Amino acid sequence: MKFVSTRSSEKVTGTDVILKGLSANGGLFVPEKFPTVSEEEMDAMLEMSYAERAAKILSKFFPELAKEILSACESAYSSFGADDAAPLVRLDDGVYMLELFHGPSCSYKDMSAFVLKNILKAVAAEKKKIVVSSSAESGKSAMEAFKNEDGFFALAFYSNESLAKMQKIQLGIQEGGNVLSEAVKGTPDACASAVRDALASSEIKTSAQEASAELIYFSSQNFGVTALQTVYFFSAYADLLSSEQIEKGEEIDFVIPCGNLGNAISAFYARKMGLPIRKIRCASNENSSLAEFLKTGRYTLAQELVRTTSPALDALFAHNCERLIYEVSGRDSKLTAKRMTQLKEEGNFSVTETEFKAIAEIFDAGSASEEDCVEAMYDVFVDTGYTMDTQTGCAMKVAVDFFEKNKKDETKAVIVATANPYKFPQDVLYAVTGNDVKDSFKGVKRLHAATAMAVPKCLKELRDKLPRFTKIIDKKKVSEELKQFIK
Repeated sequence: MKFVSTRSSEKVTGTDVILKGLSANGGLFVPEKFPTVSEEEMDAMLEMSYAERAAKILSKFFPELAKEILSACESAYSSFGADDAAPLVRLDDGVYMLELFHGPSCSYKDMSAFVLKNILKAVAAEKKKIVVSSSAESGKSAMEAFKNEDGFFALAFYSNESLAKMQKIQLGIQEGGNVLSEAVKGTPDACASAVRDALASSEIKTSAQEASAELIYFSSQNFGVTALQTVYFFSAYADLLSSEQIEKGEEIDFVIPCGNLGNAISAFYARKMGLPIRKIRCASNENSSLAEFLKTGRYTLAQELVRTTSPALDALFAHNCERLIYEVSGRDSKLTAKRMTQLKEEGNFSVTETEFKAIAEIFDAGSASEEDCVEAMYDVFVDTGYTMDTQTGCAMKVAVDFFEKNKKDETKAVIVATANPYKFPQDVLYAVTGNDVKDSFKGVKRLHAATAMAVPKCLKELRDKLPRFTKIIDKKKVSEELKQFIK
């Protein structure tokens, strides 16, 4: 299978997609043609493990890597702290939670980082592999996955303006002699843009070439990550079928907390591949630029970024929106490039009426204030005993709003839970009990007492470790820091 760029006529192989991450001019790669999953293949998935399902879907995108994929998936998911890497939990009649946080760093990013690590070990050339990330969650997962792996070096950049205390602790104490994390002054959008611009620059490409190094961008903008995220949705549907919660071919909805639109665009691709998804409901927090775009067809960055208790959603520009624009524009790379430039330079762009109708047919969106998020988390905990993180709390608010307005709608809904609640212990504790503590580990202790939910070993052990990485840089220094790391 070949892959094309959203901004040019560039065409590459699947292996190149995973290794490059971004196209030459900074665009994103997408399949030249989407594969499909037949009814017979879906039936076969019912009896498969999550690793086998992942290998089945991933091999459709990267058939040339089929020999490596199954063992890569089985090895990766065997390190997760659950029998099922992505369990589906029934919350209420017709409402389910898809838990994606059972990996080694307690984040959904683990679902792709550890598989990609194994694939890269099998196919990457004999040169230094520099894995670069640009957010707290992807950074932690990348460092954890690639730590102490011969030939690999991981550098995690992340915004210092939107970070939970436990996330900061995780990034600071990361073990491994081949990893490094650095905070970047500014918003998450500014950090991601600075990293992406650096990776696309001729200066950094020359530095990598001189050092005989391969630069690999670990982000949902890398289609290898996108493809692995697509697996969640097939697996959830297979679990609903095998447990007789739905009939074959029955449409369902997914409700997804969205900062960068990564999981939502993967759900969109799963739908294109044949999965019976009726609606993809995207949940924002008070940073609602994405939600407004999905509701109106106009994207604007005029809003000031608000720092919230759901930091993964603290973004104004969802970079994966570029893939959606590319598809609804009829795969017009010139128009997509023009709109991305307009957004960067003028702070806004609009789609046509026809394009917006195509978006509205599949996507729905809503946003949650801090108070909304707390109320949704509290109500679910009191009614069902289920505890969720703050990002998932925003998704729950959006789901509840839909349920209340459409009481006769019986379509099953799966809410995507992206992080272990203990990654945000103080905020989750406040939501479910009203108690407010400043110390993260005191928050963990009290949250455990209130919920009896098991504390992940990887978070429990952080208390006795000293921070290794505390550096904060200006976004203008990202290229310089990356050049030094490459050497």
